[in-house]
Amino acid sequence: MSVAAAAPTLFFDLDGTLIDSSLGIHRSIAYAFERLQHPVPDEQALRAWIGPALRTSFQPLLRDDDKVEQAVAFYLERYSREGWTEHTVYDGIAETLEGLRAAGYRMAVVTAKNEDNARRILAHLPFGAYFEDVIGSTRDGRLTHKVDLIAEALQRLGLQAAQCLMIGDRRMDIEGAAQHGMTGVGVLWGFGSEDELRQAGAQRLAAAPAQLPGLLAA
Repeated sequence: MSVAAAAPTLFFDLDGTLIDSSLGIHRSIAYAFERLQHPVPDEQALRAWIGPALRTSFQPLLRDDDKVEQAVAFYLERYSREGWTEHTVYDGIAETLEGLRAAGYRMAVVTAKNEDNARRILAHLPFGAYFEDVIGSTRDGRLTHKVDLIAEALQRLGLQAAQCLMIGDRRMDIEGAAQHGMTGVGVLWGFGSEDELRQAGAQRLAAAPAQLPGLLAA
């Protein structure tokens, strides 16, 4: 049987998996706090913000739903203006995606990033056209957590969870996949640690993009 006939559909996280988007995210978070005249968390604390939904990260510090919504709006104001351009592609990602596409894998991006911004980013990346769809969060908060985003992806693409793999760098990717009975593949070049991914239940871990094809075919 060919790889194309047997291969699962691959759901890729975006931040910390395909791109290092820390600069744009950190600057946009700082902008939101500054607009609210609230102290900005330090760089180490902000690293943990990449992966979870924005509202989840803002809530413990602001402790007010209205302020949280203001913070999200301020964040998106700056990120939509310039933050979405402030990223780099991880070494080896383009070549790995090209190989997976050539092998017949069907691929989509499933990210907690606002969908409009995620689509803009992918449209400007040389491998953006490899992805059949981009599923991201909504501004109104209806879609924000990875488990719900995966459900949306399955519905849009007409797939069952058993036909797919979720690839990401944070526990939310692995836990979201597990809640659907889907295999999660953790990547170690992003913002989550090996311990975090293993504790979340990652069945497979890739230390570099070049390792992904072998893990996915296993």
